[in-house]
Amino acid sequence: MKDSFHRTEGDINLSDSRKAWYAVISDSSTQHYLDADARYFLHQSMSTPCLDVLESCDGIYIKDLAGKRYMDFHGNNVHQVGYRNPYVIDEVKKQMDILPFSPRRYTNKPAVELAEKLAGLFPGDLNRVLFAPGGTSAIGMALKLARVVTGRHKVISLWDSFHGASLDAIAAGGEQVFRKGMGPLMPGVERIPPPTTYRGIFGDDGNDIKYAEYLEYIIEKEGEIGAFIAETVRNTDVQLPSKVYWKKVREICTRHEVLLILDEIPIAFGRTGKMFAFEHYDIEPDIVCVGKGLGAGIMPIAAMIARDAYNIAADVSLGHYTHEKSPLGCVAAKAMLEYIEEHNILQKVNEDAVFMETTLNNMKEKFSLIGDVRGIGLLWGIELVKDRGTKAKAIEESEFVLYECLRNGLSFKISQGNVLQLSPPLIITREQLQHALQIVENAIAKASAIVK
Repeated sequence: MKDSFHRTEGDINLSDSRKAWYAVISDSSTQHYLDADARYFLHQSMSTPCLDVLESCDGIYIKDLAGKRYMDFHGNNVHQVGYRNPYVIDEVKKQMDILPFSPRRYTNKPAVELAEKLAGLFPGDLNRVLFAPGGTSAIGMALKLARVVTGRHKVISLWDSFHGASLDAIAAGGEQVFRKGMGPLMPGVERIPPPTTYRGIFGDDGNDIKYAEYLEYIIEKEGEIGAFIAETVRNTDVQLPSKVYWKKVREICTRHEVLLILDEIPIAFGRTGKMFAFEHYDIEPDIVCVGKGLGAGIMPIAAMIARDAYNIAADVSLGHYTHEKSPLGCVAAKAMLEYIEEHNILQKVNEDAVFMETTLNNMKEKFSLIGDVRGIGLLWGIELVKDRGTKAKAIEESEFVLYECLRNGLSFKISQGNVLQLSPPLIITREQLQHALQIVENAIAKASAIVK
């Protein structure tokens, strides 16, 4: 059945498939809270009505009120070290007994220690930090800092990009579902086409270099451009630009004195097999925004990291957030980073990536419904198509696969209407990973049989 929903960031919560999902919910308590949620919360795209009601979480799992467990391959990208990570929990509990909140105008040990830790992880002179309660706020600070540094207010971004939901972030972002009906937004934003995956990061064909060249065309044509903001790797439908692309972008930005702002809010901290995705490309950005997983799925915290030379805004409030130097958030973040290092998570993720690539490509050979498989580290996208030649999106089939997997205990999201995005906790065991991919394969097999 056709529908008119605009499909982009996530799956649709008002489709016929979602209605069918609700029809099989028999737990009275679950239904009560779903109804209450719909009654008291303002409804918004992709959020209301909700999918289920959660009671608890642990490791790679979330559990609903009826006791059903799901392996969470979505997690809003906060669950790199798993849910309720014991090491992080212990550190946060200790801090709660000492200093749970730090008023503005004061600093605190956890905040300073986290800032020092982050500065040590970034290359070159990327060693100045500001914290914020969430990623959207970090983006806002980066846009403001770029204006201070360059004296120019114009920004270039990518169509279909996502940088947060506030007015300044949606002005810079490229997703229509966030901007529609909002009227005038922040002026001076130019959008260009995003690069798409060709032969992956280490491909040498450079077919996507034309997108970088278009960036230079707009810089020269428009004038007064202060910054280019982009996701290093597009998280939602897993698009992986080539090394050639990012090298060219860095060269263009340097030549035109345009700041390169990288949004790594959903993909930093090991998701791609390195601490930060830009490390794969051998480039050094001017400003980086991180968040989501920074708080280890426990505390909300984000950060903007900038060059030391940009410490020139002492008379401007770039952030000034109430919870800017949250002791609890900073302790959670530092513990998360320590856990990744002490448990060799990056090495594990790279080993898992080889397994994922082999397994998913074998799956692609079995089913013509799979048009493409893209991924890096533990971030993978399975694109479902009606026909590999036309690449027509298999939207109904994708939703069938989603709800079939949910029924069998695996949660993930659909992006662009037909990309199954798989983003598991980095602590997942190989046995759990195999089990999850078998659930996906079984669901795709069923969907393929229906199509035939």
